[in-house]
Amino acid sequence: MRNPLSKTIVTIQPSGIRKYFDVVGEMKDGISLGVGEPDFDTPWHIRDEAIYSLEKGRTCYTSNAGLKELKIEIDRYLTRRYGISYNPDHEIFVTVGGSEAIDLAMRAMLDPGDEVLVPQPSYVSYMPCAVLANGTPVAIELTAENDFRLTAEQLKDAVTPKTKILVLPFPNNPTGAVMEQSDLEAIAEVIKEHDLYVISDEIYSELTYLDRHVSIASIPGMRERTIVINGFSKSHSMTGWRLGYACGPELIISQMLKIHQYAIMCAPTTSQYAAVDALKNGDEDVAKMREEYNGRRRYLLSRFQEMGLSCFEPFGAFYVFPCIREFGMTSGEFVEKLLDSKKVAVVPGTAFGECGEGYLRISYAYSLDVLKKAMDRIAEFVGELRERGVQNAGI
Repeated sequence: MRNPLSKTIVTIQPSGIRKYFDVVGEMKDGISLGVGEPDFDTPWHIRDEAIYSLEKGRTCYTSNAGLKELKIEIDRYLTRRYGISYNPDHEIFVTVGGSEAIDLAMRAMLDPGDEVLVPQPSYVSYMPCAVLANGTPVAIELTAENDFRLTAEQLKDAVTPKTKILVLPFPNNPTGAVMEQSDLEAIAEVIKEHDLYVISDEIYSELTYLDRHVSIASIPGMRERTIVINGFSKSHSMTGWRLGYACGPELIISQMLKIHQYAIMCAPTTSQYAAVDALKNGDEDVAKMREEYNGRRRYLLSRFQEMGLSCFEPFGAFYVFPCIREFGMTSGEFVEKLLDSKKVAVVPGTAFGECGEGYLRISYAYSLDVLKKAMDRIAEFVGELRERGVQNAGI
């Protein structure tokens, strides 16, 4: 028989995020800090709206681009929160989560050989999506010394005549890094100088703790060069509802929508009705969840400080990215030993790019009680490693 598989797909590795989660799920007393899934239930008023839509029999397809009412509310929300506005008829459409929007943007914009710059460490989907869209992904390695932010110098050094798209993954998963207005203004000059486009993944925009999130689309001259991607999973605790959206120039959005028409048809109808209510009445819910996450963030940072483990201070998302280089083992080895001896699952930094070596991603999208138990075990593990290191040194 001939090989039934695409030569491209077999080169792509499975996501490194779920591997340890699946193992710890079968362990008695196991604790997983590996998945970025809010532990809050979707607020009741959002669920009630979904239930009401079902009771009213609103179970048909919507427009390919999504409910008009929802697109209007998305525009109002973006204007209210981030000072950017889009035409609901031509510049906004609703997707099956933010991940679909990333895929569609690359498929609509890339020709074979076009380069996509991907700052790393970052979310696992960007590189594979670029490959599947016949593009060439190019990593830009971010560092703790620069607070894991993308600098204008790094961007300028990475640009070639083949570069077409910059992925902007901020607030960042896994580091929790953010880009402030001055950072964005600096890279915007490079983007305009080299005639690049931006896919700005802003799914964690509501989870910022330093100041309000700034979208690069709000920087002068950048709206027409940017596809803004966002959704409801992280901000409104609606992961399983599978709802996101893309906003940008009609020229690009119309082609993304064409792919969406053939591949998906439309996003889930019930989820769309629920999302209308989420945007109209959910600001207080978002603020409460953000404050809870901030408390957990501060708790984890204090625990790492107590155990003497270096950890960059994150100002966005709900992850910390501690450094474990002092122990002389790879991130993968550390994660496996921690899971085996203490039954705590975290994600090796290498799941988010090779430059994540020497780091771990720990999610604080879990209750404070769970985090306390897990951190006690991690502290015990770190202490044992240090004691063993001293003994091996003959001290």
